[in-house]
Amino acid sequence: MTSPVPGGSRRRLSPTRFLALASGLAGLATAYLVAAGGPADAAEVVVSQNRPATASSSEWAGTPASAAVDGDNGTRWSSAFAASQWFQVDLGASTAVSRIAINWEAAYARAFTIQFSLNGTNWTQAYATTTGGGGQQNIPAAGDARYIRINLTQRALELYGYSFWEFQVFSGGSTPTTPPTTSPGGARLLSYNKPAQASTWQNDVNCNPCSPDKAFDNDPASRWATSSTNGWVDPGWISVDLGATAQVSQVVLQWDPAFARAYQIQVSGDNANWSTIYSTSTGDGLKDVINASGTGRYVRMYGTARSSAYGYSLWEFSVYGTGGNPTAPPAKPADPVFPATRLVFSDEFNGASGSKPDGSKWTMDPGVPQNGEVQYYTPNSENASMNGQGQLVIEARRQDYQGRQYTSHRMNTSNKFHVQYGRIEARVRVPKGNGLWPAFWMMGEDFLSGRPWPYNGEIDIMEVLGRNTSEAYSTLHAPAYNAGGGYGQKYATVDLSQDYHVWAAEWDSRGIRFFLDGRQVFDASKETVENTRGPWIFDHKFYLILNLAVGGDFPGPIDASTPFPSQMLVDYVRVYQ
Repeated sequence: MTSPVPGGSRRRLSPTRFLALASGLAGLATAYLVAAGGPADAAEVVVSQNRPATASSSEWAGTPASAAVDGDNGTRWSSAFAASQWFQVDLGASTAVSRIAINWEAAYARAFTIQFSLNGTNWTQAYATTTGGGGQQNIPAAGDARYIRINLTQRALELYGYSFWEFQVFSGGSTPTTPPTTSPGGARLLSYNKPAQASTWQNDVNCNPCSPDKAFDNDPASRWATSSTNGWVDPGWISVDLGATAQVSQVVLQWDPAFARAYQIQVSGDNANWSTIYSTSTGDGLKDVINASGTGRYVRMYGTARSSAYGYSLWEFSVYGTGGNPTAPPAKPADPVFPATRLVFSDEFNGASGSKPDGSKWTMDPGVPQNGEVQYYTPNSENASMNGQGQLVIEARRQDYQGRQYTSHRMNTSNKFHVQYGRIEARVRVPKGNGLWPAFWMMGEDFLSGRPWPYNGEIDIMEVLGRNTSEAYSTLHAPAYNAGGGYGQKYATVDLSQDYHVWAAEWDSRGIRFFLDGRQVFDASKETVENTRGPWIFDHKFYLILNLAVGGDFPGPIDASTPFPSQMLVDYVRVYQ
């Protein structure tokens, strides 16, 4: 929900500026349509289109239930503005359902269940979630059913109802998952750091550079994009030289919003004569996992119909198989086994009263803030010290400093401690008061070497707004989902200002699970994010940050009731692997 600038500061974008940033990053206009669902293989078909649909309510005559099964992503169903709603489709006969895809409008459901029935009376639950993230959602609900119902129980936008552009039920085929670098069948990643070519590529302020090699660098925060110099045109293509003849078994494409509606995967032995091993005219963007076999040294994505008026763009283009001349990508650390017990970093803040944070563990981060905040972060830990009772006190004060009227403190572990995977936790007591904004979060270490936000990644383990200390937020930020569009969860709890509470993130190669006092409050699954939001960019090292902001776009302004000084108390910070 925040964005840093050099020094570890954070800048929140207004909705207008966020849309402009998203447009610039993608090299696109601010609006585009995407189809629902994840990748469907060639044998999978939509069985719900134009079938009878009913719902508990409709917002108005222009958003009927039938609009969600008409195959048109420009029409939608929307409900009345109430928390308890349902939507149902009749497939006409008992059908072997393989999955369900939902393309949500902004008014999505946080909590819902999917139910199956053969007679419309007796129902069985096929899927349930309390952490829905909206967007394009691919749901692994499978079984025999004639009637499919979604029961909606918690809204993301509390003043509105629920709405989706399309509700699609699939039958047949399967939904494969991304293989590791090697697989039991002997297939391995063949395309990493191999020479690449493309029809065109972009190199300007919006994409600097988006050259073809960026799709094969195993870095999901860099991408290839076609150039607009002569206008975005069809066809558009990108190819990779595997170095020697290979037996290709799988191709994985992670699309930017500029995806191909129609494209082919082709192989060639001489980079001139191409054979098609896969073809689609119903591409829906995000992540495509394609099980297709072919033999060749060169592999090409050949796009023939764009999804919008713009070009083609891929974050990653991964080719798996045998043969070739592969280069192994850098090995990732092993996943921790939770509960993790090996302590690799800690600060218990047990210093004498008035002593300053440990400089061997923490980098002090002074300066002018962003996000419309009003404080100045003072240098030399002027606003942070031990209280002699085992806690660090971060204090926001009404104080004239460097042209501002308020001061506070921010510190991080940059260049002192960086971590990839593990359990990261802190025990914190937050202050109450309008405009106060305590946070415990992490930044990708490549930010320190010049990679701009949000390409480095940001993990917000805890944010609390002083105006309502009975709620907290845990959020991820990446190129395809950031600022007001970050992937996260707001959750209700007790008044957090009355006592200490433990926030934690358990992080591995499969995702990040967030906890408050031992209760899971949000599960950010890598697979779900890749299929609904965009690339997962959190498989590298991060550093830790503690700060207390004052005022700004997210927490709102301070007022006469805001207490000064206000204190954020940190009992400990610990990292386990």
